[in-house]
Amino acid sequence: MIYFDNAATTLRKPESVVRAVAEAMSSLGNAGRGAHSASMGANHTIFETRMELSDFFHGPNAKNVVFTMNSTESLNIAVKGIFQEGDHVLSTVLEHNSVLRPLYELEERGVEHSFVPADSLGRVSLSDFERLLRPNTKAIVCTHASNLTGNLLDIERIGEFAHARGLLFIVDASQTAGVYPIDMEKQGIDILCFTGHKSLLGPQGTGGLIVRDGIRIRPLLSGGTGIETYNPRQPEELPTHLEAGTLNGHGIAGLCAAIRYLKEEGIERIRGQELRLMKLFHDGAEKIPGVKIYGDFETEERCPIVPLNLSNYDSSLVSDELYSRFAIATRPGGHCAPLMHRSLGTEKQGIVRFSFSHYNTEEEIDFALRALRTLSEE
Repeated sequence: MIYFDNAATTLRKPESVVRAVAEAMSSLGNAGRGAHSASMGANHTIFETRMELSDFFHGPNAKNVVFTMNSTESLNIAVKGIFQEGDHVLSTVLEHNSVLRPLYELEERGVEHSFVPADSLGRVSLSDFERLLRPNTKAIVCTHASNLTGNLLDIERIGEFAHARGLLFIVDASQTAGVYPIDMEKQGIDILCFTGHKSLLGPQGTGGLIVRDGIRIRPLLSGGTGIETYNPRQPEELPTHLEAGTLNGHGIAGLCAAIRYLKEEGIERIRGQELRLMKLFHDGAEKIPGVKIYGDFETEERCPIVPLNLSNYDSSLVSDELYSRFAIATRPGGHCAPLMHRSLGTEKQGIVRFSFSHYNTEEEIDFALRALRTLSEE
């Protein structure tokens, strides 16, 4: 199989990540639930990973790193734990359902929202944030990059805009964590939500949020924490305040190894390879009759994603043909991004998304282009 579905999850992981998970499976106990070596070993691994992540994203402190299963859980904690009746939230049409559905749910509880529109290339304008601002606007919640088009938002400018108006800034970094440098302090990010299984190259079931000092979030879950057993309420101190139950210590060990791999290899080098492969594919695909490509390819700063359709064929049909005949894995359909599809006019057809890893090769790109050309000719 040729795997071009890395925006959904990276299939190939560094060997160091695989080893770390395997070793943790046979050595780590339950962190915070004992003084024996297995429990203390888990404590050490988890704290080391908090420090690695805080350093990687320029967060305030290791204790401000909260572990979750994925970005969806992180975003639910942030959105549902901050807003209340009477608040207004600014977001964009680029968002994943991990942002949209919590906002729709809160709408039923009196929380209002507005979505900044996108143009025909899927780009947003900062002036629309200003236009949609209200007296009761409390925060901006937005993605760093569209999982459908690969377009990047200028989060540093959006962060400046938010802070100049006294707004919180919550960022979904699902597609960019591990691809582009993220500096919470420089970019004015108050809450950063990320997942471990995509470009961070970690295991599934890992993710987190990093919270700036002074921000109060109501816990999404409550339960066992290993401390303050006789306290009837969830402990107040981070990260325990937002972590209930046993953490995924085995996965977190793998995530720690993944962060170290990225630091050693350099995300600039990895991103350069991925964008080179993306451009090679894009430049070849746009010459194939019947292929329509979506998104902004006028700028070099974007995620390594090429979304396309072939004539008026349903995206699922094209993706199925690519896999069944050529063993090329892509992602068709709606991509959990309904507002972006509505903006692009692809609600019914969907889109075939090709997303690249530095583990892909030029030979795989050439083969995929030949496969697309064959389908076009037929």
